[in-house]
Amino acid sequence: MDKYCVFGNPIAHSKSPEIHAAYAAQTGQQLSYEKCLAALDGFGAAVRAFIAAGGKGANVTVPFKLEAHKLATSLTVRAQAAGAVNTLVFDADGSITGDNTDGAGLVADIVQNAGVPIAGKRVLLLGAGGAARGVVLPILEHRPAALVIANRTVATAEALVDQFGALAGLGVLSACGFADVPGAFDIIINATSASLSADLPPVPATVFAPGALALDMMYGAKPTVFMEFAASHGAVTRDGLGMLVEQAAEAFQAWRGVRPQTAAVLQQLRAKL
Repeated sequence: MDKYCVFGNPIAHSKSPEIHAAYAAQTGQQLSYEKCLAALDGFGAAVRAFIAAGGKGANVTVPFKLEAHKLATSLTVRAQAAGAVNTLVFDADGSITGDNTDGAGLVADIVQNAGVPIAGKRVLLLGAGGAARGVVLPILEHRPAALVIANRTVATAEALVDQFGALAGLGVLSACGFADVPGAFDIIINATSASLSADLPPVPATVFAPGALALDMMYGAKPTVFMEFAASHGAVTRDGLGMLVEQAAEAFQAWRGVRPQTAAVLQQLRAKL
């Protein structure tokens, strides 16, 4: 039986084994998937040991996504763009392909699950760290009218504009501080870690256009502070659980060559929160 796992530290909270078990059952794939706790200074050794034990692929979560990027012997275009890797494919010749499915997962959740097209829309991305970096290219591929990256440190957001500007088209991609967000947006994505500490990115309520979609990459049993703030100003809200399920489907397809259906798995996870 082919073996897969997710590496992280901590890792006990991960829902990935449940998700991939559901995908395997749905698609008739014979595989096992487990949680792998790697020592903070032992990620590379843990990956090599897993490969030696017959591992075919792995997901990578906090805090190892940058290390996975360095470990990979080849990178997909989206992993290169993200500068981080959350999916590893172990090839028969000993090479390791690094991929990043986070952005594709986010876009699939917005466009397919929420039914909100990105094309021609004004999109606001809050934050310019690793979570934000991974989603810029997939968003741009859907041709928004504008993508504004707002961050506490404007220079960090401007660095992303410099990196991706050539792909965006003239005037599509721009950066600003949280207090200087220009106008209202159709889609607002919170890629900051503020929700982990029940904080709110300091953006004005005017960023939410009427009926806007506000998505927080974090998720839990209750709406995040950001989601509550957005809802109080007329936005439709969504958390990051759909993104989690969709990025897992992208990884599953990379490993097994088949794309699982996500709706029932998302509903199943939601019911358990």
